[in-house]
Amino acid sequence: MLEQRIQQHFIDSADLKYQSAQALSKPIAAAVQAILVSVTSGGKVLACGNGGSAADAQHFAAEFVGRFERERPELGAIALTTDTSILTAIANDYDFNHVFSRQVRALGSSGDVLLAITTSGNSANVLAAVEAAHERDMTVVALTGRGGGKMTSALRETDVHVCVPHERTARIQEVHLLVLHCLCDGVDSQLLGDQETSV
Repeated sequence: MLEQRIQQHFIDSADLKYQSAQALSKPIAAAVQAILVSVTSGGKVLACGNGGSAADAQHFAAEFVGRFERERPELGAIALTTDTSILTAIANDYDFNHVFSRQVRALGSSGDVLLAITTSGNSANVLAAVEAAHERDMTVVALTGRGGGKMTSALRETDVHVCVPHERTARIQEVHLLVLHCLCDGVDSQLLGDQETSV
């Protein structure tokens, strides 16, 4: 019984990825272009999210500053989820809803990209970061699910919305991780040229 349940997780995850491939390829390609324009002009990506999405923000920053699958020059990315002194100071002195937006205002510049990750599309601190990014003339790449939530109305026409067509958090997060890998690979392929990657 347990093994069948486990197998069903694999099947459900694979099915969603297969279904999402066509629907999400266009916005992912647009996100790659937005990030590419930023980093080739000396800009950077600021990434944020809560819980599993915080881990995804950190994962993305690590792949960008370090490398993905090929050697290349370092690319600028900062996960706004990692400095516990900043996070706790802002949460204590102001409100938890400001933990990302104050960092965006402090660190973000025109031409930078905010990678805003929220499975529901309704995380108040991520939405506040989007507003702060717009104040700094930054492009937003939003990763959501469940129809996009409040993020749908928070984004501008120049932003990019990658909305996973599913309701379950675990499945959305699994696709978000694949999206992040697609972003890294897409930027690398544009910078370095197409190349078959070894498994």
